[in-house]
Amino acid sequence: MFEHKTISLADQVFERLESEILTGKYNRGEIITELHLSEDLGVSRTPIREALRRLEQEHLVDISTKGIVIIGVSEEDLEDIYMIRERLEFIAASLAAEKRTEKDIAELRESLELQQYYVERRDADRIKFMDSKFHELVYRISGSTVLYDTLLPLHNKVQKFRKASVQNESRADASLAEHKRIFEAIAAGDKDAAAEAMKIHIINAGNHVIKKG
Repeated sequence: MFEHKTISLADQVFERLESEILTGKYNRGEIITELHLSEDLGVSRTPIREALRRLEQEHLVDISTKGIVIIGVSEEDLEDIYMIRERLEFIAASLAAEKRTEKDIAELRESLELQQYYVERRDADRIKFMDSKFHELVYRISGSTVLYDTLLPLHNKVQKFRKASVQNESRADASLAEHKRIFEAIAAGDKDAAAEAMKIHIINAGNHVIKKG
């Protein structure tokens, strides 16, 4: 079931369960058991328990006498996530415009070209992937490890909702256009324009996702 990796089996189980919760395999309020997970994943209960403890610390599950209750991401969480992203990605975009190199610009351009390719083909999974890639690049180009380590998990937490959003053709088109404006400002080294373009993008994305959520 799991590949041989340098990370522990518990880490692999954690990553698998985290992804399945965040992508909507398990519904909020659903109750599952260690036995069910052990059978489903084909591993013993020990790595399952370790992974569940981490998921509980991430507030994605609640371990009770009833079993493991899926918490996932609530609408209140979504509102908080997009509020924080709006403020921090504003800073990340500004820093990216200041620190970008020619190589960074080329990587951002490539990610946009691929996003456009998949938008034209209405491939929601790959649109979402390239959307994530674009934002991850901005976080990295900002040069701030703190921003990167804070924003990437927040971006990942709304996977299910972002996929639903990009399946809407008009929103997918609008998001691509917004990314282009962010890219143009970063490439030009215009810190204020990059920050403002990112702020508008996050507000629009949040409004659409929360409405759909």
